[in-house]
Amino acid sequence: MTHPHPTRRRCLSWALATAAAGLGTAHPSVAAARAQAPFPSRPIQLIVPWPPGGATDLALRVLCEEVQPLLGQPVVVINKPGAAGTQVAPLLKMAEPDGHTIGQVPVTVYRHALMNHVPWEPLHDLSPILQVSGVTFGVLVPAGSALRSWSDLIDWALAHPGELIVGSTGIGTTAHLAMEDALARHGIRYVHVPYRGTADQMLAVAGSQVMVGVNSTGFVPWLDQGKVRLLATFNAARNPRWPDVPTLRELGYPNAVHSSPWGLAAPRGTPAEVVQRLHDSFAKAMFSERHQRELARYDQTLEYLNTRDYRQALIETVEREKRLLARMNLLARPTAAPTGS
Repeated sequence: MTHPHPTRRRCLSWALATAAAGLGTAHPSVAAARAQAPFPSRPIQLIVPWPPGGATDLALRVLCEEVQPLLGQPVVVINKPGAAGTQVAPLLKMAEPDGHTIGQVPVTVYRHALMNHVPWEPLHDLSPILQVSGVTFGVLVPAGSALRSWSDLIDWALAHPGELIVGSTGIGTTAHLAMEDALARHGIRYVHVPYRGTADQMLAVAGSQVMVGVNSTGFVPWLDQGKVRLLATFNAARNPRWPDVPTLRELGYPNAVHSSPWGLAAPRGTPAEVVQRLHDSFAKAMFSERHQRELARYDQTLEYLNTRDYRQALIETVEREKRLLARMNLLARPTAAPTGS
């Protein structure tokens, strides 16, 4: 006997199938129904690979509020911290490629895959939407240092081979790679001292335990208190907060632009028209006055790139960092081929 109306059990099974989507693959019947629905047909999940309450998390929450009326659906932040901000990559790889799950992707995700053996490949598994922002990295010295400029630093290092002591926030971080790239152009040998975080590193710079420190704008409190001096930044243009501080690009290093940029991405296979809709909405929202004010609170600036340019920038970044990491002996070693008897 057939039932003209759905049974309670059948309704329950439909509900469970719908709820099963999460970050994984939906039931085929549910996926087919969604494919016919206009995008977005339900709230969008934005995976943020940092804990709640940090600068990037707070700025993204404002961006999500600004983009909601443009998309017609809420954008809900899902915090997935851990693994140095790389959790977003495997989660996006597993997600249904329909645009309802996207992620904030720092450039370190791409670097991590070069330095470690991981079961995902970001250039292949992620579909870029747009680049949003980056941070200011600066070269700092103790307040009482005799090094008054970048040229002073280079001249001293060349005159004292192997004696320059440089602190960074860790091996393979943007701060480390940026300084290595600049000093290597002069063939300068130096002592690298990695620190676990900004506080430890800036205390070491302020206390003259190291001669030079490279850090993102976590250095601001020490700079404002007059404990350190800022010699140069790695931005593409001067930071309006420190208009008198030159960039490395101005000082003759055209490719020395390091801002640890981040953007938004979707799973590989997300339809082009869906990526375009996401791009257009987020591109408009990110230029809102409220979002720009939120970024400025944390000394971040807009570094917008459209989908095509963002994808190309990531390809070029990976190639450049692959060469730099190889020179620094930080590339993941090839996996040995299995041997059998």
